[in-house]
Amino acid sequence: MKSQEFPEYVHGLPDISGTEYLESVKEKSKQPVFLSRSSVSFNSIKSAAAIALHMHQPLIPAGGTDLSTAELISNLQYMMENQGIGDNHNAPVFQWCYKRMGEFIPQLIHEGKQPRVMLEYSGTLFHGLRKMGLNDVIDNLKRITIDDQYWHAVEWLGCPWGHAVAPSTPVQDYRLHVQAWQKHFAGIFGIDALERVRGFSPSEMALPNHPDTAYEFVKTLVDCGFKWVLVQEHTVELPNGNGVERKHIPHRLVCKNSSGKEISIVAIIKTQGSDTKLVAQMQPWYEAKSLSKWELGKKRIPPLVTQIADGENGGVMMNEFPAKYMEVVREASGSETPMMNVTEYLEHLSNAGISEMDFPEIQPLFQKRIWDKMKSGDGPEKLHKVIQELKKEDNRFHMEGGSWTNDISWVRGYSDVLDPIDKLSAAFNEKILDKKIPTGEYRYINALFHLLVSETSCYRYWGQGIWTEYAKEICRRGMAILDNDFS
Repeated sequence: MKSQEFPEYVHGLPDISGTEYLESVKEKSKQPVFLSRSSVSFNSIKSAAAIALHMHQPLIPAGGTDLSTAELISNLQYMMENQGIGDNHNAPVFQWCYKRMGEFIPQLIHEGKQPRVMLEYSGTLFHGLRKMGLNDVIDNLKRITIDDQYWHAVEWLGCPWGHAVAPSTPVQDYRLHVQAWQKHFAGIFGIDALERVRGFSPSEMALPNHPDTAYEFVKTLVDCGFKWVLVQEHTVELPNGNGVERKHIPHRLVCKNSSGKEISIVAIIKTQGSDTKLVAQMQPWYEAKSLSKWELGKKRIPPLVTQIADGENGGVMMNEFPAKYMEVVREASGSETPMMNVTEYLEHLSNAGISEMDFPEIQPLFQKRIWDKMKSGDGPEKLHKVIQELKKEDNRFHMEGGSWTNDISWVRGYSDVLDPIDKLSAAFNEKILDKKIPTGEYRYINALFHLLVSETSCYRYWGQGIWTEYAKEICRRGMAILDNDFS
């Protein structure tokens, strides 16, 4: 039977609404996808390494001199057109970074090697590339995503469409981001490719630690068919409150909410902070080479050292990564420490008789201190009271989540941006979601597009100057759409 197909664009906008794809994705997620194509002799290896490349460019109202009427364009396009400003001269190199894996993977496979890479591209980047007419970039990515010779070497990771940070994005909006990315991805690469997307990469590695938000975060991923999530080591803890010890084996992220519900998903732990040099210089493989099998239950398994980094930022990534990646893949292929992708690795574990319940349990940071003072069924009011008590006891205690860095809060200091975004979110919920407006209508897709663009993390990360004005302008346009089209 022919697979269901989706358009990449509808009404001139990316096809980011609706969940017609979801049933088949969830059904296929029960079956292994990479195992039969894996050339790794799993019983013979002592360790493995996985790398992921994160790629993102926001959409900004910069296609013109008047902010109120400027076209929404990719930040990459703005950089291309203004290369004399700041670091904008890097734009052509960024473009090369977005397409180059589509050349490296085929070359290595035709050499008889075993390349592996995980890719994570935001929806705003996909749209920006298309809008700029950079179809060669998309075509290169299609080649390694669809072609039967190559797709087994490339694992795509899901992410929020607009690169939203989970701890400070309303939970209903975050679900819309995740679903929008899935639908858009299916429109570009096809439903068969989407059905192979099993892992999820949160923007900025930001994991909610508020129990109710964390529960909804994991529930969204599970409901959307994801099997595992990448987490930063210092954003999680063991049930006893201690830090994670054996970071290179899979864990089970368990989240309980104040209403007494519990949900879990496999977690793969990324160690260290956000340093593109780690991936650019293939540090995960060199670390993995120093490791041997670890005990898990009554079996011995190879540890998997996993890292993710921006795939385009920084001189080392832009200039040194290509040669180093090729060198390491050539040396790792057929060795005791191969490159592997995470789902491939997990499927080998399952095939060896190791189940998700065998993985050690972890939870978001600071949750032990909450559950020491209340039960998970005591309700949201009790939870709020306990959180306030803990904040008074210790000024280091917070419920703002965690990300790749401990020195940035995604909430504090961003009221100029968050207030307009929160108002747009509330209006979208009231005028569209509550009234169950059909997702295929142009007015729905247009409003959703502006909401998701406004929640891009860049507007919070920079948090001042022109970026704040960009965010406010996008929110203004979103509110105007809601007022005019849904009055």
